[in-house]
Amino acid sequence: MTNNPNELTIENSVLVLIDHQPAVALNVQSIDLGLLVNNVAALSQVAKALGVPTVLTTVGAEGSVLVDPLFKEITEAFPDNTIIDRPSSHAWSHPDVRAAVEATGRKKLIMAGLVTEVCLVQSVLAARKDGYDVFFVSDCSGGVTIEANDDAKVRMTMAGAKPINWMALTGEWAPYWASPERALVSKIDSQRGATSSALVSDWIMAQVTAGVVPSPDFITAQRAKRVTG
Repeated sequence: MTNNPNELTIENSVLVLIDHQPAVALNVQSIDLGLLVNNVAALSQVAKALGVPTVLTTVGAEGSVLVDPLFKEITEAFPDNTIIDRPSSHAWSHPDVRAAVEATGRKKLIMAGLVTEVCLVQSVLAARKDGYDVFFVSDCSGGVTIEANDDAKVRMTMAGAKPINWMALTGEWAPYWASPERALVSKIDSQRGATSSALVSDWIMAQVTAGVVPSPDFITAQRAKRVTG
């Protein structure tokens, strides 16, 4: 998207998803697991739809008796992405993770991961030291306790990283309601956006169906995208 005035754009962002694995998620108590999966799925789907480069990494997913793959919602969004598995909780210390980010040539680094106070915070702090402008997606991450999660967020913020949530992030990527990019985001919002979903799918569309109001710009853009695409 050209002429996006926001700090985060489709063209300057790179997303890193760290250890969103079922067994790791069993330790998370700071956010409801169903909500966490929904949020990560939404973020993954939007990043894929908009073409934001995305790096996927796991910890200990392979090489033992048990396997612990990424959430299927992530691999379904990125079926062709190579998943970088590592033996260390510190994803940024793995050369393949850093190389994948460096290959994008982008310095706006967006991270989310499990658990917040271990795998996520270690990589966020290290990336900040390496000169990256880091944002952490708070509602796509989770800690073992609320206190541990909050402490990690404070620590990352004090180091210069910036908190953001998935809907705010995708809104920055696609701020123009009549654009094809926003149409793609709105389609995913309508499925994953909780109260936003109710507003778009139920209330607004009820008015359109009843003929009370014309179709919103983003729905018109979505229809145009289908016709021209």
